[in-house]
Amino acid sequence: MAADKAEQHLIDLCRSGDGAAWEVLFEQHYASAGRFVYQLAPDLSREDVEEICQEAFVSVVKNIGNFKGGCRLQTWIFRIAANKARDYREKRRAAKRGGGQRPLSLDDKDPETGLGIDPVSPRPMPDEELLHAENVMLVGYALDEMHENCREVIALRYFGDCSYKEISDLLNLNQKTVSSRLSKCLEKLEDLMRDKFSGRKQPVYPSNY
Repeated sequence: MAADKAEQHLIDLCRSGDGAAWEVLFEQHYASAGRFVYQLAPDLSREDVEEICQEAFVSVVKNIGNFKGGCRLQTWIFRIAANKARDYREKRRAAKRGGGQRPLSLDDKDPETGLGIDPVSPRPMPDEELLHAENVMLVGYALDEMHENCREVIALRYFGDCSYKEISDLLNLNQKTVSSRLSKCLEKLEDLMRDKFSGRKQPVYPSNY
């Protein structure tokens, strides 16, 4: 799906250096990019997500002139954020092999930006929320065991809510290849969830599959 007229107008204003337009763009996409990054890697802390988002939006500002408009602006931003998250985690792994991670509450919010990392809305009952948090963590760790191609296509489809056409454009693949890869990657993800974490079949498919 290409950018609509209102979105294209916002992009044009941003390209012209309109500060108010940039504020609107950040308001519309910063928090969702943060949630997307967290879904890609739920072991990240709130500070990690914030740092990745800041780097991603610096790149958005620098490269808005290169946005072709063949997909939604959010899809393009998510692609940048995914690349930044991947780079961030690779650097962290190289610097801290085997290091422990700070416990993270999915209810955390940045007091300055209001960036939330809880993907559930409206909030469920406490027991449902705990189960969801555990499932999100398990899916995240399972994704971490998969090849980058699988993590990318699953994240774009289900966490980024991208269409097959948008994914094909972003990854330079035809839609049949996207469909085939996604199906195979979901099967691998299900196997990982079943074999690695619980010994039983896990409902890992997103609700909109």
